[in-house]
Amino acid sequence: MQIYLNEKQLEVDNHLSLYELRNTYQANADLLIINGYPASTDQVLNPGDHIVMIRRGECPSAEELESLMMARHTPGVQQKIKQGKVGIAGAGGLGSHVAIALVRIGIGQLNIVDFDVVEPSNLNRQQYFFDQIGMPKVLALKENLQRINPNSKINIFNQKVVPENIGEFFGEVDILVEAFDKADQKAMLTNCFLSNFPDKFLVAASGIAGYEPSNTIQTTRISERFYLCGDGISAAEPGRGLMAPRVGIAAHHQANTVLQLLLNNRAE
Repeated sequence: MQIYLNEKQLEVDNHLSLYELRNTYQANADLLIINGYPASTDQVLNPGDHIVMIRRGECPSAEELESLMMARHTPGVQQKIKQGKVGIAGAGGLGSHVAIALVRIGIGQLNIVDFDVVEPSNLNRQQYFFDQIGMPKVLALKENLQRINPNSKINIFNQKVVPENIGEFFGEVDILVEAFDKADQKAMLTNCFLSNFPDKFLVAASGIAGYEPSNTIQTTRISERFYLCGDGISAAEPGRGLMAPRVGIAAHHQANTVLQLLLNNRAE
């Protein structure tokens, strides 16, 4: 029968057990994951099972890393994720969180655009470190992303997004994530992208400031190819700042919407 071991197709005998497979192919493995879930006991394998074997503490090769990182995913989804191309406009609180979530699931390619540098005030909510202060955000973020998953292709552009270069940066992506701070930038990107690329998806955010209840942040389908994450109300203003928890919640709404679109061509 045919199974998958560390994402590679393998022909094995019928009625082979999980532990027998381990003893044959990786006897020192101390974590066995079958179809996305850790196995605590031996079991007979079935055709089409996906098994990943891990030796805790070992540093894998780049090829092995990809299989190991995806071990907890539902079998069959990884090829769609690996082929996905996603744009991120803005590498601040939203964009840096979205990027990290997407490389952790094994996204194939990210195009990230931002013209700013890392500042001390960014560290309250953005995915940067003290020793990266002063670096261009796109360079710092690429450095961090590659430390997490060197298999994702990261294209960076240290420039400001304007109507004239949206096609250059994002014309090839399947989905664009809007991750700007200012309302006029959000409106510009939304209008230009949806007008010029009606066959692509846009996932934007609005209403993420303060420390209001987490569950007020929701994902709303605005039109066939436009999704909006946030509460739509709580803008940053005196007395209501941008803080890591709600920014992170909204960003992960965006990342999860991207994942749904890549897998289903629709988000719920």
